[in-house]
Amino acid sequence: MRLVSSGGLRHIAFIMDGNGRWAERRGLPRRFGHSHGASKFKEIVRYCGDIGIRYVTVYAFSTENWSRPEAEVDTIMGLLSDYLDDCEKTAEKDSLRMRFIGDLSRFDDGFRSRVKSLEARTSGYRNSLTVALNYGGRDEIVRACRELSESGREITEDSLGDALDTSGIPDPDLIVRTAGEMRLSNFLMWQSAYSELYFTDTLWPDMTPAEVDRAVADFFSRGRRFGGVKNIKDRSDG
Repeated sequence: MRLVSSGGLRHIAFIMDGNGRWAERRGLPRRFGHSHGASKFKEIVRYCGDIGIRYVTVYAFSTENWSRPEAEVDTIMGLLSDYLDDCEKTAEKDSLRMRFIGDLSRFDDGFRSRVKSLEARTSGYRNSLTVALNYGGRDEIVRACRELSESGREITEDSLGDALDTSGIPDPDLIVRTAGEMRLSNFLMWQSAYSELYFTDTLWPDMTPAEVDRAVADFFSRGRRFGGVKNIKDRSDG
């Protein structure tokens, strides 16, 4: 895949779905799917950087995911802790700015402290990875509106955008969801207003760089008008 950084695709976001189903189809406990999914996540993030995509966002744990069985939640939390361990060791080597969005108040003080430390240590790097934890798009908007109201600021599109967890990050150009579901599931509700959407039946642990290439190629085959009139190079109809 050619480098895409100069072609209008700066930010790709992933809804990493299908870990549990991947395990169940193999007769394995669901935790094995999450473990394989975590390894795949690292591979795909690195590949996106290799092809010139500066911003990657992943939907790691939603506000609704707490309703899953306790053992499954514990597995995911353990994998998150392991990932923080890896990031703390490889931050300089990977040259990747880490950001964490969502309502982190649900996590303990130690976890939040590690997150803030990692964000501070990596703040100067060019490429960015944003991890959504205990995240819900509606919750994010409500929290932003509450912050603006309590500070006495007028609520406008600009002020609300600045108050969102993703302030300073460009909106995703492309959102990829795996495992065949065709919905956003409360992910980046504000930011996805003009995102291109790509759905694949591939389960997240089976995701490959080739599948990323297909999503990117599909993105470049579309005409993005942002509500305006198509230009002469626009292949789309309407």
